[in-house]
Amino acid sequence: MQAKRIIPCLDTINGRVVKGVNFINIKDVGDPVEYAIEYGRQGADELVLLDITATVEERSSMAEVVKKTAEKAAMPLTFGGGIRTVDDFRELFEAGADKISVNSAAVKNPELIRDAAQAFGSGRVVLAIDAKQVGIDEATGLEKYNVLVSGGRIDTGIDLVSWAKEGEKLGAGEILLTSLDRDGTKSGFDLHMLEAVCGAVDIPVVASGGGGDLNSFVELFQKTSADAALAASVFHFGDYTVGDIKDALRANGIQVL
Repeated sequence: MQAKRIIPCLDTINGRVVKGVNFINIKDVGDPVEYAIEYGRQGADELVLLDITATVEERSSMAEVVKKTAEKAAMPLTFGGGIRTVDDFRELFEAGADKISVNSAAVKNPELIRDAAQAFGSGRVVLAIDAKQVGIDEATGLEKYNVLVSGGRIDTGIDLVSWAKEGEKLGAGEILLTSLDRDGTKSGFDLHMLEAVCGAVDIPVVASGGGGDLNSFVELFQKTSADAALAASVFHFGDYTVGDIKDALRANGIQVL
């Protein structure tokens, strides 16, 4: 079994870390640089920094915040938010990001994934997908999920699994998959959604949305083939440290870095 990764996520607005539930009820919780230092101390495998309103507000990305955070981060840094062109990728890589995630812009212009992968390598291109359950597929009896964009505000009507497969074909090297139903709830990951995508693609899938008690992280890796768990609330509000989660995983025979 490949070692599983634990990844804190810093959702930001105007350069400040925030957290909400189901993408609403947003609260300011601190400075991204301070969090980067602390999560490095805790042994985080990677750090994800997202500007969660850049697309909605049609702003450019936060190169300066990325630079300051990357300088203090003791782990690889992924940035997402407001990325629309290959030049945006280049700017953020030059600022210190190791990987770039694209979400709404990739849905609008799928060729952006291909162009970025050709320019910088698939390993540096992450397809971020926000998904929500929209019912049950009558043919299969399984949950049906759609892709949402613009911070979860717009349902595209695109089928989640189909989009994940298309993203892989276009050159994405990883999928960051967030359940909008579970985001910030600490109610556990959407295992059905995750395994549907993991079973459809050959690239790593990072699970996001719903990380709660220690058992929810153990269950994630026991019941799906997700490669990593991303969480925010449980870390920001001091429920657990990265080390606490890794210890729980090790105690259950799950290999971690």
